[in-house]
Amino acid sequence: MLLPGDGIGPEICAGLQPVLAAADGRFGLGLSLETAEVGLAALERTGTTFLVAVLEAARRSDGIILGPLSTYDYPPAGEGGVNASAAFRKELDLYANLRPARSRPGVASSAPDMDLVVVRENTEGFYADRTMFAGSGEFMPTADLALALRKVSREGSARIARQACELAMRRSKRLTIVHKANVLKLTDGLFYQTVRQVAEEYPAIEADEALVDAAASLLVRQPSRFDVIVTTNMFGDILSNLTAELSGGLGLAGSLNAGDRHAMAQASHGSAPDIAGRDVANPSSLILAAAMLFDWLGRRNDAPDLCRAAAAIEAAVDAQLSEPDERTRDLGGRLGTQAFAQAVADRLAEGVA
Repeated sequence: MLLPGDGIGPEICAGLQPVLAAADGRFGLGLSLETAEVGLAALERTGTTFLVAVLEAARRSDGIILGPLSTYDYPPAGEGGVNASAAFRKELDLYANLRPARSRPGVASSAPDMDLVVVRENTEGFYADRTMFAGSGEFMPTADLALALRKVSREGSARIARQACELAMRRSKRLTIVHKANVLKLTDGLFYQTVRQVAEEYPAIEADEALVDAAASLLVRQPSRFDVIVTTNMFGDILSNLTAELSGGLGLAGSLNAGDRHAMAQASHGSAPDIAGRDVANPSSLILAAAMLFDWLGRRNDAPDLCRAAAAIEAAVDAQLSEPDERTRDLGGRLGTQAFAQAVADRLAEGVA
């Protein structure tokens, strides 16, 4: 299911479609693409940014691809301004946010040897819309006092730990637990202890830990120290943006929100309304996110063609990025959104990547 969203979302989703078609044609995937409105277009037409019918259609689909959302421009949720991304994460229990950060050949990077994944807990933490069964985890007892509640559960910590450990087993078997248990002794303490216990079930994994402030410093100074990072929701949100920028920019960073039964691909960046409609946005992040969704579906359903398609999409993006003039303008190239995406699709269809 494809949901274009706001700002540059419709443009990068339009660019994604020939890439999906090329993957389908080359690997015989039998794809069927359903599209629906979320965000400001849906608000104008229906009075809400997120219809229940869209949620139910997404629940029936094999996978979801969600474009960027301009949530800052939405009215309050009670007036129709529902954050579709947060709603999907909560309603479909997409508890793991997987954020790879890998430097790309020929693309300028502050960390040319970076190749890691941040595994971020996605349904708890300090996020006010995910903390409470009813109501908000953020409130103001008086006009001059604002409070926020943080939720960390043993179950939530254990299941994100298993996701991280399974990923580490497929990579270099190195896991770093990032926390702040020296200050947040109960919440981060519970998270750290639980992840440690789960990691002990994987004796092949070399697990260590780092305080979040130290981890941020080490990511800048020595990114090769890390391979799989597992951490809580807000720390993961911040660190994954840092790693994306260090490896080449948010425009090159895919993102997958996954649970046990559903997964949703998203670009790591925002909706960039200032460049919407100009055919200059870089679609790489969403293309790479779609590849992550294919890989997730392939592993879950024992469908190796989906995994091969995922690898081929990523290779096609890398091959296109390796030619400086054939990139989008944010990376010094001459191509617009649609031309870049079509070039990736052509490489994929021809099997040259």
